Amino acid sequence: MSAITAGSIRGMASIFTKIIDGELPGRFIWKDDVCVAFLTIAPVTDGHTLVVPRAEVDRWTDLEPEAFAHVMKVAQIVGTGVMDAFDAPRAGQLIAGFEVPHTHVHVFPAWDMGGFDLSKADSEASAAAMDTAAGAIRAALRERGHDHVAD
Repeated sequence: MSAITAGSIRGMASIFTKIIDGELPGRFIWKDDVCVAFLTIAPVTDGHTLVVPRAEVDRWTDLEPEAFAHVMKVAQIVGTGVMDAFDAPRAGQLIAGFEVPHTHVHVFPAWDMGGFDLSKADSEASAAAMDTAAGAIRAALRERGHDHVAD
């Protein structure tokens, strides 16, 4: 993968890069050399997590294939964690990309198709509920033996 990111070319980091770099707070679920996963601040349901490559690439179709494959692998792992943590029958997954110009995959516990409507996101989610959700997902992933679970 190239060491140059779209953010360095544009000269301004995305909000996700600022979260990844620790300039802004984030409730991290997963961290590795290629991507991270953290809770969104506007969840459609408790446990709504974003899987984000460290490379700042706007459109997922422009992400290097190896990086995209890794992001999807982590999205699948996080999906098992959200299903376990919230006793959900499915893990929903979406790639929209209109909110932030940095590739990100939405992963969330799903009980029906209503959870796939990002226009229903709750921008007023409580910090306590988000902390609880992050802890539950991390615990579920640790129970499954994953070693890149964030602290």
